[in-house]
Amino acid sequence: MPGADPTDPGPNARTAPRALDGNGERRDMAEIKDVTDATFEAKVLQSSTPVLVDFWAEWCGPCRMIAPIVKEIAEENGDKLKVVKVNIDDSPQTPGSFGIRSIPTVLVFKDGQVVSQLVGARPKGDFQQLVDAVV
Repeated sequence: MPGADPTDPGPNARTAPRALDGNGERRDMAEIKDVTDATFEAKVLQSSTPVLVDFWAEWCGPCRMIAPIVKEIAEENGDKLKVVKVNIDDSPQTPGSFGIRSIPTVLVFKDGQVVSQLVGARPKGDFQQLVDAVV
C-alpha cells in the first residue's frame, strides 16, 4: 500500500507475550532457552543469575507433563531467575556429569553450583519452593 509504514507489523502480526511487572508495567515474559553440552558452562555455570535447568527428552511423558509448570515458573520469575532446558538425547555429556539418571530432573544452580533438585513430575508448589530458596 502506498504510504504504509514498512515497520508496522500489521494487525495479524504475532508479538512476544507480555506480562505485568511489580509496578503494573508491561514487560516481556521470560524465554526458556535450550542449552547444549557446548553452551552449558557459559549459560548456566557462569550465570550471575540463578538458573533452573530442566533435563528432558521428547519421548518422556512426565517431561511433557511438567513443561507447562516450568513455563509458568519462567514467566513468573523471569526477572530474577533464568530457566533453560537440556535435551538429554542431544546433549548427553552434561546430564552424565551431574549424575542425572532419571528424567525429568530439574536442578537449580546458583553461582555455578547445584543448590537444589527435583526428580519426576511434581506439583507447581514444589518447583516454586526451589525458586523461592534462591531468589
